[in-house]
Amino acid sequence: MDTTATQPGPAPAALSPSAAAYSGSPGARPTRALIVANPASGSHSETLLREVRDLCAARLDAVEVHLTTARRDATDAVGRALRRPYAPHAPEVVRSNGTAERSDGTAVPSTEVRPDLVVAVGGDGTVREVVQGMADAPAPAALALVPGGTGNSGYRMIWGDRPWADALTALLLHPGDRARLRRLDLALLRETAQLVFLGACSGVIAEALPIARTIPLHGRARYAEAFARAADAHRPYPGRVTVDGEVVHEGPTVLANVGGGRYRGGQYLVLPHSEPDDGLLDVCVIGGSVAASRVPELTRTAAHLELPDTVYARGRTIVVERLDGERLPLEHDGEYQDTLGDRATLEVRAGALWTWCPTS
Repeated sequence: MDTTATQPGPAPAALSPSAAAYSGSPGARPTRALIVANPASGSHSETLLREVRDLCAARLDAVEVHLTTARRDATDAVGRALRRPYAPHAPEVVRSNGTAERSDGTAVPSTEVRPDLVVAVGGDGTVREVVQGMADAPAPAALALVPGGTGNSGYRMIWGDRPWADALTALLLHPGDRARLRRLDLALLRETAQLVFLGACSGVIAEALPIARTIPLHGRARYAEAFARAADAHRPYPGRVTVDGEVVHEGPTVLANVGGGRYRGGQYLVLPHSEPDDGLLDVCVIGGSVAASRVPELTRTAAHLELPDTVYARGRTIVVERLDGERLPLEHDGEYQDTLGDRATLEVRAGALWTWCPTS
């Protein structure tokens, strides 16, 4: 186990083989999509949603759009869709000119046929809600992401800086060539029983989120300004981080990031060695000897790993604690956790999520 970031991290490992080799695959080529969009996300627009819908409709048998209206709405909508009675390729469903029919010739309403592709249009919080609905459902479907939020770190984790239209076109037109299915890891936050897609972070990164809501900017610029303000005002908290039962850090803590995704806020490379499907959670802890005001600049290039008060480790269960009895400031997937106590326990759920990813 790595316990200090002063040593070079391992070279990125190859992702797991194509998910078509696994049982229970959603299918090698998507046929029916549920698009879930959050109108309240950081960079949502009707134009973006229309372009996503039109691109899917041109290549798929059926496309539905669900606009979220409240917290957990995305989770509930996805869960309902994936519990419908008919699978896209079920024996009792006959396809004729793109229309699903029962074997006796009567029509099967689209609302009775499950999607095999769920497209999340929104920020990291929207994606997390969609993922929760997918993971809770008994039927497999695959996730595709379209960035429409503030940081969009989840999208960057998978597709890098590729334009979203290129990514969506790759899986619709070139599955197996330019895009393939993979099984990505998730984490479970034991204290809330919520799944974590991108990652969770305590300290200064969490403190930036309430500030971001007050800043009249959009996209990554909004989070960059919020992060800078939070860093200037931050005071380290007394913390402890345990990885698979071993204490790797105890003392003043600026942040402890667990994941998941390499980037936070779409631009801060906090976990540069993290792989999305290696069956492990990465954790990076920045100790109190590092001025919080330097953290935004340091994490843009992963220069924080060169500091002696930075710890980098991996494991299956990671516990982040605050030791003075106060509430631990924590966010995950871009959502501040205001009901958490002084402890967060994150457990890996290896290979839990089918996701469309680039082949290279």
